[in-house]
Amino acid sequence: MAESHGGGGGCCPPMDLMRSEPMQLVQVIVPMESAHLTVSYLGDLGLVQFKDLNSEKSPFQRTYAAQIKRCGEMARKIRFFKEQMSKAGVTPKETLDRENDIDLDDVEVKLEELEAELVEINANNDKLQRSYNELVEYKLVLEKAGEFFASTHRSATAQQSEIETEQVGEDLLEAPLLQEEKSVDPTKQVKLGFLTGLVPREKSMVFERILFRATRGNIFIRQSVIEESVVDPNSGEKAEKNVFVVFYSGERAKSKILKICEAFGANRYPFSEDLGKQAQMMTEVSGRLSELKTTIGAGLDQRNILLETIGDKFEQWNLKIRKEKAIYHTLNMLSLDVTKKCLVGEGWSPVFAATEIQDALHRAAVDSNSQVGSIFQVLRTKEMPPTFFRTNKFTTAFQEIVDAYGVAKYQEANPSVFTIVTFPFLFAVMFGDWGHGICLLLATMYLILREKKLSSQKLGDIMEMAFGGRYVIFMMSLFSIYTGLIYNEFFSIPYPLFASSAYDCRDVSCSEATTIGLIKTRDTYPFGVDPVWHGTRSELPFLNSLKMKMSILIGVAQMNLGIIMSFFNAKFFKSAVNIWFQFVPQMIFLNCLFGYLSVLIIIKWCTGSQADLYHVMIYMFLSPMDDLGENQLFPNQKIVQLTFLFLALVSVPWMLLPKPFILKKQHEARHQGLSYAQLDETDESLQVETNGGGHGHEEFEFSEIFVHQLIHTIEFVLGAVSNTASYLRLWALSLAHSELSSVFYEKVLLMAWGFNNVFIWIVGILVFIFATVGVLLVMETLSAFLHALRLHWVEYQNKFYEGDGYKFAPFTFTLVGNEDE
Repeated sequence: MAESHGGGGGCCPPMDLMRSEPMQLVQVIVPMESAHLTVSYLGDLGLVQFKDLNSEKSPFQRTYAAQIKRCGEMARKIRFFKEQMSKAGVTPKETLDRENDIDLDDVEVKLEELEAELVEINANNDKLQRSYNELVEYKLVLEKAGEFFASTHRSATAQQSEIETEQVGEDLLEAPLLQEEKSVDPTKQVKLGFLTGLVPREKSMVFERILFRATRGNIFIRQSVIEESVVDPNSGEKAEKNVFVVFYSGERAKSKILKICEAFGANRYPFSEDLGKQAQMMTEVSGRLSELKTTIGAGLDQRNILLETIGDKFEQWNLKIRKEKAIYHTLNMLSLDVTKKCLVGEGWSPVFAATEIQDALHRAAVDSNSQVGSIFQVLRTKEMPPTFFRTNKFTTAFQEIVDAYGVAKYQEANPSVFTIVTFPFLFAVMFGDWGHGICLLLATMYLILREKKLSSQKLGDIMEMAFGGRYVIFMMSLFSIYTGLIYNEFFSIPYPLFASSAYDCRDVSCSEATTIGLIKTRDTYPFGVDPVWHGTRSELPFLNSLKMKMSILIGVAQMNLGIIMSFFNAKFFKSAVNIWFQFVPQMIFLNCLFGYLSVLIIIKWCTGSQADLYHVMIYMFLSPMDDLGENQLFPNQKIVQLTFLFLALVSVPWMLLPKPFILKKQHEARHQGLSYAQLDETDESLQVETNGGGHGHEEFEFSEIFVHQLIHTIEFVLGAVSNTASYLRLWALSLAHSELSSVFYEKVLLMAWGFNNVFIWIVGILVFIFATVGVLLVMETLSAFLHALRLHWVEYQNKFYEGDGYKFAPFTFTLVGNEDE
């Protein structure tokens, strides 16, 4: 839930976490000329949740559809500017100017001009960049293909001169006196054509194979690898390419080669066999590349100047457009009256905000020079209002924990009041170690002390969650230090902080690993567990018994708190049925069984009795008439147990049977002979029925009510057992945390310290630190958090919390600047 909304001035009543704010359905009738400014002022106030009175109309049929389309187009341009600034590395500047001082028409004209200019610059830059990339590829083709033709020409010339030298000697000896000169028909000479270009390197082998097969081997191809990546002119992305030269014979082969080049994305470039022309083309290409590089640099400078100009006003324009769009969306929720001169709006607002809303309406009428003022009136309704809790930065996170389960029904008792204490306490019961608690506290204090700076930064998902729940973690760390002092564990090491141990050894043969020979020589250790228990053979049985019984006491106490909360709900909604036939039997059933068990635990602790409580509770059901013998903890215990057992059995039909019949009788009495009910005259603007829904004229289905009550009764009876057992997770998680901490200390740190080697010491310390942070401070923290969450959602809140309401979502500009379109 967002932090406390609006309501400046000191006219707000004190914050009440137990009940949601009283809400009222209000109606405003606003003249058309002041409607825009009125909604704007109400958005600044953030205390009205408008209802959509045009839900039957499509978005295109609404009054302000054209204005929303216009704002959407401007928002598109803003997103385009943001994308361009992000690519260019330009950061929008924070502006101190008020966006209200800007005229939307001027913004629209300015955005249109800037977009046209930026699009033109980008188009010119793209053309120049494409030409530059093509020339770079062309230069590479000239270099690589030129090297191939030059080397081939040299080798062919050398080979030809060698052949001619050999043939001259042979001709002088063997030439006939009369020799017929053979003439070759020039029309029968075959001249080979060739194509040059670049092909992506990953396609080069397939490219060569396809060319060979398509021409049936009637080609000759040479490829040369380019060491550096080049930018492809078509895609604009860097790619590794090869320069190729393909020799062919005939136009048919040429057409096939051209199609294959096109299919493989091979860029072709013209090339001349003449060495002079090659040199001339190389000179021309180099010159054009130099010119284009200068031109592109100038274009980018001009583009950056334009983007910096946009960045100076970007945040101001962005916020203005978002606000305008939100205003017109809200105006579309208002209905047009029959005269088409006024807009009628309805919405929910807190009762305390009535004066502020009327002030905003008056200011809007004055500032817009409207000759007719707005009308504000409160409507009577039986509709379920939204739930609104005013919170601050401390209570917000706890409220969100409850809201994650379900939003409270209107004016239902809010579990977060007690969750502020019980949630971190249950976490600490499982996490208790004052060394680990101090580590959590230090990390949380960093988040709290730097909250102003961190709140304005963009954090990662995990860091964002930790920062949002910084005060929850702060409370968890304080309670962990407290329970760690009770457990007397500092990274699993006990310290006699408050006094010396109450026990001493009887003689020198007393070993630290046993309690045999220990005698009590001093007063009982004043706070927490005596450090002498650590490392003894009876440490685990003692701590298991202590933490298991403590878990049951905590669980029964919290479940009783949940049932008591249901009493306050029933009292607030004036439901005597829920008090006498839900609260009373539930309290009797739970406390006659598990409340009695809790009392036995306390008596056993106080008296030091050796009674077996498992035996007492089991045979209380199986053999209630048998004598308790050595398991008797107090006089007349058998009679007390029989009484409690009888009350527990009676409370089950007490929960099940009367309530459905009483509800049926009330329904018949309420609607007997009445078609319509007269409204009571009262000053209250809103009346909500006990059931919260206000649907008094719905049909009463007795069978449905009876089945619902049967399910609720069975759920409570079985849940009383399972929920109590569920609280034993406090014992299990606490034991696991303590044992893991002890293992890391003894098997890592102490074992490494036993070696006389500095390197092993350093490695042992590092492993201990990483294990402590990674397992105990991260994984165990998350585990204990989730288990505490489950105990609150299931075991605690299901006793009273319906959570079927909906959150108050007022029209406000507070989060407009952070929303993504």
